[in-house]
Amino acid sequence: MATEKTILTAPTEPVGTVAEDANMMTTNNETTTPVEAADEPMSSTFAQEEAELAAQEAGLDLGEETMEEEAAATKGDDLSGLDEEGLVKLFAEKIESESVVAMRAIVEAIKIAFYKLHRQHIDAERKAFLEAGGAEDAFTPTACPYEQRFKELFAIYREQRDKHIAEIEANKEENLKIKLAIIEELKELINTDEAMNSTFARFRELQTKWKETGLVPQQNVKDLWETYNLHVENFYNFIKINKELRDLDLKKNYEAKLSLCEQAEALAMEQQIVEAFRKLQKLHDEWRETGPVAIEFKESLWERFKEASSRINKRHQEHFESLKAEQTKNLALKEELCAKTEALAEQPLLSRKDWNKASEELLNIQKVWKTIGYAPKKDNNRIYERFRNACDKFFEHKRDFYAGVKSDMEHSLALKVELCEQAEALSVSEDWKHATDELIALQAKWKEAGAVSRRHSDQIWKRFRAACDKFFERKAAHFSSIDSEYEENLRLKRELIEEMKGANIKAGGFEAVKEYQRRWSQIGFVPIKFKDALQKEYKAVVDEMFRTLRSSERDRSMNRFKERVANMKGGQQLRSEREKLYNKVRQMEQDIALLENNIGFFSKSKNAEALIADVREKIEKAKRDMADLIERVKLIDEEAKSAK
Repeated sequence: MATEKTILTAPTEPVGTVAEDANMMTTNNETTTPVEAADEPMSSTFAQEEAELAAQEAGLDLGEETMEEEAAATKGDDLSGLDEEGLVKLFAEKIESESVVAMRAIVEAIKIAFYKLHRQHIDAERKAFLEAGGAEDAFTPTACPYEQRFKELFAIYREQRDKHIAEIEANKEENLKIKLAIIEELKELINTDEAMNSTFARFRELQTKWKETGLVPQQNVKDLWETYNLHVENFYNFIKINKELRDLDLKKNYEAKLSLCEQAEALAMEQQIVEAFRKLQKLHDEWRETGPVAIEFKESLWERFKEASSRINKRHQEHFESLKAEQTKNLALKEELCAKTEALAEQPLLSRKDWNKASEELLNIQKVWKTIGYAPKKDNNRIYERFRNACDKFFEHKRDFYAGVKSDMEHSLALKVELCEQAEALSVSEDWKHATDELIALQAKWKEAGAVSRRHSDQIWKRFRAACDKFFERKAAHFSSIDSEYEENLRLKRELIEEMKGANIKAGGFEAVKEYQRRWSQIGFVPIKFKDALQKEYKAVVDEMFRTLRSSERDRSMNRFKERVANMKGGQQLRSEREKLYNKVRQMEQDIALLENNIGFFSKSKNAEALIADVREKIEKAKRDMADLIERVKLIDEEAKSAK
């Protein structure tokens, strides 16, 4: 005869409500423009996980959920719209009106909602503190006026819950004693000498008492039931009772177990697999409490019930294996995001543009984090804390960077104030050239001084620009008054050029040229647009005068040399003069060759153009002088021939 066994396959994950992942994150204080980032760095809040950690750090942890709490769990209240005061008030009402065994779900929900709001208030205070110029490490949040009351209510609830759980455990121990006593009485019924009817009535009373007795400790359930069932079967098998009563009882038990089989088979089609598994446990409890059936139905009924149970258990196991696989995948994804965030926090970012780009990247990482479900329970808090620490490190580095930027801006502001003072001093100067050069130099320094904070930028720039504008407006007014003088100077210089072109320079000689140059320099400035062309024309006229004078001077020198050669007596004097001139020609050839060779070296040095121009001028002069010497040698040769 087969023995009925309870199918209670333990899942690999704790049986309980599988919550949706609520890894929600918000970022704060990162409103920047492409030009200038906000002074405050971002801070990170992660609603669900942050609230869980905050509550845990405050000592508000209830541990594992009991089977009674799991069975009594109901849909929680809508907490949206409640502030901290409202949540505390609702908590107090629940303690007064709700059964402690049914409160766990709503208590957990109130706790998470309260610490979400608590963290938001702290973040808002921190933001205001930093905006006011406070240092991050000097921030201390204001104590929440409702947190202490919340903790007191939580302590009351926890005390009531612990007391209730202790009472349940004590009741289970007491129920265990009662059921063990029932089993002992069942044993004695076999050996009683009472009439069969009274014996069977007592048997019924014991069965009823067994069913009415509550739960026993979980570790005793299986052995206790098997022992009880064994002695119930012994009573039916070894005590000769009225067959009609026995058959009626067996039929009643058959109908009850048949109904349990049908209910189990219906549960196998249930879509909510966790709920179906919970209901199956209750069916197994009822199966154990139901007496035996006729021997011919016993095995088939049990196999049918076991088969339905196996299908539910398999689906339940597959559900948690799938959940576990998904959570393992989520863990890998979150570890990858942690690694990216840690790498981002370690990057050496040196400009606002780089920080804005990195901040945008971190925001995208946080958005991806929100879409990923829970990691395995043993890893979930650890991986979240790793991610939060990486985000905090990034924001800490960003705060340090902007603290440095703020210091640089203050230094730049001091420099620009000094530049404004210098520009204001120059704005009243009448040394137009010097002041103009100085202001241009100040403008270059202004560009190099760096940026200042937005609240000072416009004001300090307007001050500097006003000083510069004041000077240049004064300068423009001054020079506009002499525009007519410049026009008159232009007319005078043009007239002087025409006079120079028509002058007989040979008669006046070099003194005449000097006089023209003196008169030119005495005439003042001309309009700037005519200056270069007029100067070029003047230079050309002067150069032509000098060429004319040099040409006539050369002619006179050559005539004097001819007279001197004609007066030389004898061939010896002519040869001596020729030799002297020839030696000078040879020396000049060498000098010219050396100068031309030096040009190649000068081309490789700085300021080469000026050096090369000077050397070329010397070469040209040497060539002209050498040509004069050669011509004089020819005159001597001609004189020598005529003397023969």
